[in-house]
Amino acid sequence: MKNLSQIKLKEKAIIKGFTDDNLSVKLIEMGCLPGTQVSLQLIAPFGDPIAIEVAGYQLSLRKQEASSILIED
Repeated sequence: MKNLSQIKLKEKAIIKGFTDDNLSVKLIEMGCLPGTQVSLQLIAPFGDPIAIEVAGYQLSLRKQEASSILIED
């Protein structure tokens, strides 16, 4: 299964679930709900952090956090 850290710049994806139960609570509070569309907007020069667009705003995540978000292929 693919995770959010594997998508390319400007690519869109649908959140399917999470691999980290503790982190998932925080991500859900920030609008990363299963079934929500996200897109990768920015990547920092060294690849970490990244900025995604979700629920109408941009959210900055570390690659490790993004890798815990499972997406539909």
